[in-house]
Amino acid sequence: MEEVDIYTDGACSGNPGPGGWGAILRSGSHEKEIWGGEPATTNNRMELLAVIRALDALKRPVAARVHTDSQYVQKGISEWIHGWKARGWKTASKEPVKNADLWRALDDAASRHQVKWLWVRGHNGHPENERADALARRGVDAVRKSGAAVQC
Repeated sequence: MEEVDIYTDGACSGNPGPGGWGAILRSGSHEKEIWGGEPATTNNRMELLAVIRALDALKRPVAARVHTDSQYVQKGISEWIHGWKARGWKTASKEPVKNADLWRALDDAASRHQVKWLWVRGHNGHPENERADALARRGVDAVRKSGAAVQC
């Protein structure tokens, strides 16, 4: 099975506000950058969307290592989601899970691959995390200029 490293990040100017997401997909010597943004969103939504778009960009099932600086994403998909699903997308305190639409999409996207979820410290000189952050900020800038959602 092909192995792919995925590096993701999300950004938001204001929370909520215009946001962006970015991802780098790397398999051997092949690399692809993707990014986008939305006009009215939150940082957590952009962190989730970065991973969803990256997994959706894969054309066949792979062994993916997803590197994220978001503990919300890493812990959410590897720990918390099991309880949310068992409780009908409710938290332990019976509140609706925030961003449930994106958690469902991420769960679906991840189910097509063998995914290992890796947390990296953000803004700490990790080269690919810094690049993913720059792509996410590019998404924020593009949304500010156009006033509409973008995806590249």
